[in-house]
Amino acid sequence: MRVEEIPLDRIKRPLPRQNDPEKVKFLMESIAQIGQQEPIDVLEVEGQYYGFSGCHRYEACQRLGKKTILARIRKAPKSVLKMHMA
Repeated sequence: MRVEEIPLDRIKRPLPRQNDPEKVKFLMESIAQIGQQEPIDVLEVEGQYYGFSGCHRYEACQRLGKKTILARIRKAPKSVLKMHMA
């Protein structure tokens, strides 16, 4: 597992999530003031990134116009990706 900045537009978010607008707003303010403190978790499957958690941080960074996001990256085979999709 590694932690690095990755482009937001390279992360696929295959499961729809309903974000709390107040939490996103709070995170936007926090990230704008002190930066992103906690990485999101992504799976790397065959060179493609998939995000299943960190939805509020992801949206906050998007809305702030950030090009990258701090992510904890775990390489995984397709079988693990399929388990997350179930």
